[in-house]
Amino acid sequence: MKITDLFLSQEKTFSFEFFPPKDEISAVDFGINVGRLMRLSPSFVTVTYGAGGSTQARTFALVDYLQNTIGLTTVAHYTCVNATRDKVKKDLDEIRDKGIENLMLLRGDPPKGEERFKPVENGFKYASELISYVDENYNFCIAGAAYVEKHPEAESLEEDITNLKTKVNAGADYLVTQLFFNNSYYFRFIELARKHGINCRIIPGIIPITSYRQIERFTLMSSAKIPEELKVDIEANKNDPEKSYEIGIKYTINQCRELLENGAPGLHFYTLNKSRAAVEIFESL
Repeated sequence: MKITDLFLSQEKTFSFEFFPPKDEISAVDFGINVGRLMRLSPSFVTVTYGAGGSTQARTFALVDYLQNTIGLTTVAHYTCVNATRDKVKKDLDEIRDKGIENLMLLRGDPPKGEERFKPVENGFKYASELISYVDENYNFCIAGAAYVEKHPEAESLEEDITNLKTKVNAGADYLVTQLFFNNSYYFRFIELARKHGINCRIIPGIIPITSYRQIERFTLMSSAKIPEELKVDIEANKNDPEKSYEIGIKYTINQCRELLENGAPGLHFYTLNKSRAAVEIFESL
């Protein structure tokens, strides 16, 4: 089923992001956590695509398994990194032949050791170019990424939203935001997007901070700002992992509730292949 068809019957969708397990032990842990999350009956799930396509085979295999064996509506991530047009056609033919109807199309991060993204010869420079190619040549439902606090490489939020409009015009059917912790940024972003004629569904991407160690990691991996009060509270309890976890979960529950009560069309959880936090948040909501 296409995600856009789900939107016709579900005013709000609730979805999870997974990444392919890297080894046998991780696979066992992944299976346990996925089992717990499946009991929550998510609207759909997504599977990430490693840097430089490093997990491509495992991504495709996991997407195939989750949709065709488990029976979940599944979205496959796909990036421009190291992808010529010939490779894109071969890969997407494979995905289509597995019966997958949904893609999350991204430019992707620069390969390890490189500071800036460099398209390969006969490849794509921007996600919008990849989206346009797929929209013109296939019948997938296409998702794109959005940054409520602007893309790290954009000069301003206005510039980023102009680029986002290009992405939507190229064929993106809906958008999922990168993680954020301050809802005011999301509501501001939605207002600006609508003013620029971006009228598709924009689903907020959520990740709970459950430990002090995560604060630095999340700050480095994205441009998302962590509210000072939350940061101080977790830092004050950094030697008490359970207390830090409780603080983070409580914050995320309140964040999710505010989003839903103020018109967000659902929630997309970056699970990090864990289940405890997502289950507790869902049960509370």
